[in-house]
Amino acid sequence: MNKFIYPLLVAQFLSAFADNAILFTVIAMVMQQAEPASWYVPALQSVFLVAFVALAPWAGGFADSQPKSRVLIIANLIKAGGAVLLLFKVEPLLAYCLVGVGATLYSPAKYGILPELAGHGALVKANSWIEGSTILAILTGMLVGAKLADHSVTWALLATIGLYSVSAATTLVLPVGLRKPVGSGSKILLFYREVKDFLSVPRSRFAVLGASLFWAAAASVRVIIIAWAPLVLMLHNASDIANLTLFLALGIIAGSALAPQLIPLEHLRRARIPAYAMSALIVALSFTDAIWPARGVLFLMGTAGGLFIVPINAALQEIGQQSIGSGGAVAMQNFFQNAAMLLAVGCYTLAAAQQVTPVVALVGLGLILLVATILVVWHLPDSVQSSSPE
Repeated sequence: MNKFIYPLLVAQFLSAFADNAILFTVIAMVMQQAEPASWYVPALQSVFLVAFVALAPWAGGFADSQPKSRVLIIANLIKAGGAVLLLFKVEPLLAYCLVGVGATLYSPAKYGILPELAGHGALVKANSWIEGSTILAILTGMLVGAKLADHSVTWALLATIGLYSVSAATTLVLPVGLRKPVGSGSKILLFYREVKDFLSVPRSRFAVLGASLFWAAAASVRVIIIAWAPLVLMLHNASDIANLTLFLALGIIAGSALAPQLIPLEHLRRARIPAYAMSALIVALSFTDAIWPARGVLFLMGTAGGLFIVPINAALQEIGQQSIGSGGAVAMQNFFQNAAMLLAVGCYTLAAAQQVTPVVALVGLGLILLVATILVVWHLPDSVQSSSPE
């Protein structure tokens, strides 16, 4: 394994930790208001996602045309700028959108630099380390961020600024790396052509749309829980809600560990089964009214989600590496996933503004996910051999 993988892992962990800490810091800021609007938290999630959708045609090309190690530094500094705006009481919707811009640039560079550092032989191992460090950062970041924000929002924001800065400084030791010439002409038209070609193959189409369904459902569950937990479980601070969502993340880890044995790439269509289970468990969550049953359902939901998303991600990375380039493939994946998340969270935001209860929203989300999965899987062949492009 290349020695430069280790500083990348450190930089990625710190940046992802800060991403989740700042989210729960903003949630704590909202919950500390006398009468927080029910639509505000899902609106926060929406403005973060807008950047991934709006900047997708440029983010991949920028990551491929510049030294990716330097793109990581720029992205971290942009995220830190969003935290500074929050510190100076700028409207959270605007400040958190800037954090989203930094995340949009960070993602293609983070995954795109792996082939340069690891090489072909160690690429899968390097990806697994990155994903493992990201999950650990999500778990610890949301818990520590929520605890610190409940104590002091100012200290929580200062801590995230420091973490982004240290992550950027760590990235300085990475090699400058490769640059890929960017094609001339409209980036939007180039992105459209790449999307059209990529989605022409059933297997890649299922990978893109399946990943989008998963992240849309996951984002919706996270924002619905923020309204559902105080109403049903009587949890009224950010750290208690973070502790609840911890079980969802632990389930994803468990499902991710089981996925290679249960759903090999040669039988990608099997991923529909945990997707159906995830739909049923979202509905089941709406019927729970105690903390431990809710934790159990969230753990099982996460397990089903891990079983669903891991083989889909592997298929998407394999196809992308063989076609449009690493940065471009990640940017395209981000576009579809975040567009789906934005649509899902936006719909819940509108529903919450119309006084739709979180219990009803969970039932609706589960049924929609079930129908959407059936439609996405409809034309997917049973095996990879029959779906390979000629």
